[in-house]
Amino acid sequence: MQLPVQSSVVALKAIAEPTRLRLVVLLASGELNVKDLTGILGQSQPRISRHLKLLAEAGLVERAPEGSWVYFRLADGGESGALARLVLEAVDRADPILVRDRRRAEALREEREKSARAYFQSHAGEWDRIRALHVAEAHVEAVISEALGAGPFDLFLDLGTGTGRMLELFRERYRRGLGIDLSPAMLAYARAKLEGIGAGRAHVRQGDIYDLPLADQTVSAAVMHQVLHFLSDPQRAVREAARVLAPAGRLLIVDFAPHELEFLREQFAHERLGFSTQQVGQWLADCGLELVETRELVPDHDGTANLTVSVWLARRPQNAAMASDGAEQRKLERTT
Repeated sequence: MQLPVQSSVVALKAIAEPTRLRLVVLLASGELNVKDLTGILGQSQPRISRHLKLLAEAGLVERAPEGSWVYFRLADGGESGALARLVLEAVDRADPILVRDRRRAEALREEREKSARAYFQSHAGEWDRIRALHVAEAHVEAVISEALGAGPFDLFLDLGTGTGRMLELFRERYRRGLGIDLSPAMLAYARAKLEGIGAGRAHVRQGDIYDLPLADQTVSAAVMHQVLHFLSDPQRAVREAARVLAPAGRLLIVDFAPHELEFLREQFAHERLGFSTQQVGQWLADCGLELVETRELVPDHDGTANLTVSVWLARRPQNAAMASDGAEQRKLERTT
C-alpha cells in the first residue's frame, strides 16, 4: 500500500516511542483495556491513557467503549493501520522487554478466562436444562453451518453473541467477525474464549441490537442464534439486522418454533414462546429480504416438553436499486 507522506509522518511520530511501540505490539495480539495495559506495562493509568490517545489520534489503534471501560485494539484498516503492521513485521518479538510483556498479557488472559469459566460453570444448569428439551446442539450447528454457506464473508456479524460460539464456529469463513451483546458477563466470557482459540480476526462489542453501530449494507453475513425469544420487539431487531445487510448478504435466524412452555418465560426470561415461519417470513419480506430456506429440527427423544428448533435463511437481493430503495425506506422509518 502506498501511503501519503503526511499520514506516514503522523503515524511514525506516534509509534516512535518505546511505550507506544510496546502498546502497539500488545494490541496486535488482541483487545485490552487501560487497566489491563497498566498492569502489563507497570505504568500509571494517566500515562497509559495519554499514550493510547496519541495512538488513536494517529489512527494506529481503535477504541471501543463498553460500559465504564474502553477496549483498544490495533486498527483493522486504513493507511495508519497498514503502516503499523509494516512496523510490526520489522520488530524483533524475541526482545526481552516484549517477551516479558507477552508473558504478562498471557497470564492476564488466563486469569480472565478462569473467572469467566467459573461464572458460566455456576450457571451451567440453566442452559443444560433448556438444551435437554431440543435436538443436540451439535446437530443444530451442523445444519446452520451448511445453511449459511462456505463464504468467504468480508464482515460476519453475530447478533446477541453470548459466549461467542458463532464467531468460533464460522471463524474459517470470514475476514472480520464482530459479535454484539448487551451483557458484560457474556462479553467477558466470549472475549476470553476467542482469545483462547486465537481468533484474532474476531471481536466482540457491547451494543444495542436495536441500534447497531454499523453503516447501512455493510455486512456480508449475519446470524441471530437463539436471540429473538429474549427480545420484547423481535421484529425491530430483524429490521435492524436487515438494514446492515449488504446486497446478496445472508441473514441466518435460529430460534424455537411456537410452543407452550411457560416456565421458560418465568424462569429463564424468555419474552416470546417461539415463532412461526409465516411470522418470520413476513418480517423478512417487510425488510426487503428473501426467505431462501426453512428447516425444522424436531427432537427425537421422548417427553412432552420438547422444543422444535427452526432455522431460517434469508438473503438480500443482489439488485442494488432494490436494496437501495429498501435502505431509504428503513432510514425513513427510523427517523419518524
